[in-house]
Amino acid sequence: MTSAYAEQLDPVYGELVQITTLVGSAMNRATQSLLDADLAMAEAVIDADAQIDTLTSDVEDRCFDIIALQHPDGEALRVVIGALRIAASLERMGDLAEHVAKQARMRYPRISVPLELRATFAEMGGLAEAIVSKTGSVIATKDVALAADIARHDVEIDRLHRELFTIVLMPSWSHGVEAAIDVTLLSRYYERYADHAVSVTRRVVTIVTGEPYVGVSLN
Repeated sequence: MTSAYAEQLDPVYGELVQITTLVGSAMNRATQSLLDADLAMAEAVIDADAQIDTLTSDVEDRCFDIIALQHPDGEALRVVIGALRIAASLERMGDLAEHVAKQARMRYPRISVPLELRATFAEMGGLAEAIVSKTGSVIATKDVALAADIARHDVEIDRLHRELFTIVLMPSWSHGVEAAIDVTLLSRYYERYADHAVSVTRRVVTIVTGEPYVGVSLN
C-alpha cells in the first residue's frame, strides 16, 4: 500500500481504536448499572451511544471519500473495506451495551438479574471487557497473535450463555417467566457482543495477511 493511502487511512484506524475504547466503556458501565440497579449509570450509557454513532458515521464518510476519489485497489481497497466492516461491528457492539443499560433502566429500581446469577453476569462483563481491550490492541497494532486470546474469551462467554439458558429452563427455576426472559436476553447481548469482537479481529487478520475473511454468525 502506498504511503499516500497509508496517510489517509491512519486517521480512520485511529478513530476505530477510539470507538473500541468507547464501546468497551459502554459495556463495562452497562454491566455495573445492571448489577447495581444504577439508573444514572444506565442513562449515561444510553446517552453516550450517540457519540459512537457519530464516530462510526465519520469513519464511513472517510472511507467512502477514499473509494470515490482515489479508486483504491489491491491491498489499499482491502484495508478500506475492512475499516468499513470493522466500524459496523463496533457500532453494533455499542448498541448491545446500550441494550443492557436499557434493560437495567426498564427494571429499575429492581435488579434484572436474580441474586444467584449475578456472579455469572459479572464474569460475562469481565470477559467482555477483556475481549474489547484486546480487540482495540489488534486494531491499533495489527498484532493478529491476540486473535487466539479473543477467541478463547468468546468460547467462555458462549459457555456461560448456554449455562444460563439451561438454568432458566430447569424445573427448579423459581423466578417466573419475566425474569427468565430478562436473563436470556441479557445473556444473548453479551454473547453477540463477543461475536462482533471476534468478527473485528478476523477482519484485521484479513487486512494483515490477505487471507480470506472467515465469517462469524451474527444473527
